[in-house]
Amino acid sequence: MPSSSYLVAVLAIVFTITFALRAVPFALLRTLHSSAVVRNLAVWMPVGILAILAATALHGTVSAEPRAMPYALLAVAVTAGVHLAFGRRTILSVGIGTAVYVVLVNAF
Repeated sequence: MPSSSYLVAVLAIVFTITFALRAVPFALLRTLHSSAVVRNLAVWMPVGILAILAATALHGTVSAEPRAMPYALLAVAVTAGVHLAFGRRTILSVGIGTAVYVVLVNAF
């Protein structure tokens, strides 16, 4: 068993690295606030993340249960419709889309 001072030193190093990795982007963001790159990232990154998430989820769904593909595509359409209709509220649209998918898969 390592000594207490060794464990405290390791925890201090881990804390410092974790804090720095989380704080540095916010510190840099202040200086890059007027940058066109940062503005473009703010617009496109959420869309890209959701697209990757949707593609991964659909791939997993289709490969695990091919008969659920129409339900998944309908749920994606509902998610997109709710997202556009209700002011781009991501939590609401993803929640309703997920609920639609779960109901369709379990009801039919």
